[in-house]
Amino acid sequence: MSDMILVDTHSHIDIKEFDTDREETVKRAAQNGVAVIVNASFDLESSRRSVALAAKFDNIYAIVGVHPHDAAEVPEGYLESIADLAKQPGVVALGEMGLDYYRDLSPREVQQNVFRDQLALAREMKKPVVIHDRDAHGDLMEILRKDGIPKKGGIMHCYSGSWDMALECMKMGFYISIAGPVTYPNAARLKDIAARLPLDRILIETDCPYLTPQINRGKRNEPAYVKYVAEEIARLRGMSGEDFARAASGNAGRIFNINIPNLQNKSRSDCNE
Repeated sequence: MSDMILVDTHSHIDIKEFDTDREETVKRAAQNGVAVIVNASFDLESSRRSVALAAKFDNIYAIVGVHPHDAAEVPEGYLESIADLAKQPGVVALGEMGLDYYRDLSPREVQQNVFRDQLALAREMKKPVVIHDRDAHGDLMEILRKDGIPKKGGIMHCYSGSWDMALECMKMGFYISIAGPVTYPNAARLKDIAARLPLDRILIETDCPYLTPQINRGKRNEPAYVKYVAEEIARLRGMSGEDFARAASGNAGRIFNINIPNLQNKSRSDCNE
């Protein structure tokens, strides 16, 4: 049992990679100090699965929305569907939304339009946003500057930008979330950013089953492994793992407006206020 109080702020345990051991995965996470798992979505189907997970497990919350990879496939009326899902118990944010110019699985103009539509919905619903950004820093930041984000703020998920971009994002109201790549030996820039971020603006995540930390690289990632992200960032910052994890988990409680067991935050019933 870990002494750290951890939150995996971005997982995908609804997908097929966890079909054979999903409940065991949740148990292993708890055994490794993970008090809360937040499950992110990439289309309407996965959003429904995330809502179902939040209904089944007291320690799982949901993010609902459309990933840029899936932007070209959105059905008519998809925003209304997202809005309906976002009203369900345990849904704490909209996302993951944004731009991905690395794979370009949806036309860039379509990605931008779906991103802006979801940003507008989040502002209307007063929900925080979870942003996906890969090789699209310039266009993404331009949209955020022009359109604005919800007053609740948001999360730059699996951060891959520069230090200057992180500073601008934090001024906008974003938290910066760090994932498994911070443990990779060649991740010098990300390690530097993780060491320099204000302690009250940093989050940790797995993005499982992807981006497995170095110690288990080559294997499927899972929420239990968020402890390795916490340990590496704590090392970089010269802190104990327990102190860093408590700070990061407190940040998660604030941005998602949820209770983290053993920390002082709001209750689950308040998360849709």
